[in-house]
Amino acid sequence: MEKSPVIRSPFKQWPYSVRLCFQILLVLLIVFIIVQCKVVLVPLYFSLLLSILLLPLTNYFEKIHFPHAFAALLSVLIAFVIIVGVIYLLSAQIAAFLNDIPAIKKHVAEHYQTLQTWIEARFNISTSQQQTIVSNAASDIEDRSMDYITQTFFTLAETIAFLIFTLLYSFLILYYRRTIRNFLFAIFTRAHKSNVDAVLTGTKQVIKRYMTGLVIEMMIISTANSLLLTIIGIKYAGFLGVFTGLLNVIPYIGIYTGMAFTALVALTTPASMSQILWIFIGFLCIHFVDTNFLMPRIVGSKVKINALITILGAITGGFLIGIPGVFFALPTIAILKIIFDRIEELKPWGILLGGESAWPDIPLSQKIRNRISNKKIQKNKQAAEKA
Repeated sequence: MEKSPVIRSPFKQWPYSVRLCFQILLVLLIVFIIVQCKVVLVPLYFSLLLSILLLPLTNYFEKIHFPHAFAALLSVLIAFVIIVGVIYLLSAQIAAFLNDIPAIKKHVAEHYQTLQTWIEARFNISTSQQQTIVSNAASDIEDRSMDYITQTFFTLAETIAFLIFTLLYSFLILYYRRTIRNFLFAIFTRAHKSNVDAVLTGTKQVIKRYMTGLVIEMMIISTANSLLLTIIGIKYAGFLGVFTGLLNVIPYIGIYTGMAFTALVALTTPASMSQILWIFIGFLCIHFVDTNFLMPRIVGSKVKINALITILGAITGGFLIGIPGVFFALPTIAILKIIFDRIEELKPWGILLGGESAWPDIPLSQKIRNRISNKKIQKNKQAAEKA
């Protein structure tokens, strides 16, 4: 297959120190713009990802002779129904959790007494001293309770506004997608159009495959976690299973955060320590199967980003724009890698993002099949030699 030419510019003729300073300043400028304009950019970027995910559905509606506007609107409405359905299910589970607050307080009090006894025996801190420390912390929380209520109200209002603007942006992006594509081709010279087309096509394929695979994987992991917790006998199994499935989207650290949260919630229920131990064992087994079998097959190997860059990207995204930045990290890095690989001056950054080692990263399932195949070949050779 013939490779597309890379983009060359006079920028390469500048001294290396000047080019490096320019690139660093450009990165800082982009970070500054993201932080200052995150209220607008976050829903816009999420809408872009959602639009690419809905693009095949919109094309299908247009193929069966739906008007362009109605096809885009219908796709967005389907996405809206799915999102509202997920929110409703989670809200129902949270409501059931809140209804059990008296029982939860009772179990927390029992664990609290056990913890007080252990601290007194281990660190020689009397129960009265512990009670004084807890009372001071509780008074501080009461003083700030109004701030917490106000912050919760504004967070809820921001979430609703985020959902509305995301759906609106998604509809407009789908409706004007050909105009946006023509604009991107128009701002580059004819010599670069093949590269622009390659970047757009590669970006669309990566996001579509990544987002679709991520949704499927999230559903499988949520179902598996819910079944596991139900079998173990943990209360709120549905809520905890779906919540840990959502956290699993966060690369590398999501599964451990989900395990810790599930164990803490289980401590507020009549669950025994053996049940909590089985939670850790079961989640680790599901994570093992997910990493070595599900992820390579469902999400695929299109997003080849090394672990260091993925973790740094998730942390940086969370620091800059909060929780959405954690979820946007991997698709953003994948898009940047596609762009960097097409621009001669930025190819070193593409190598850094990919970071493929000298040993290919073969999934465990493939390793097992290779080992079984090699053993069969050896047996056949030995049988042939004996014959």
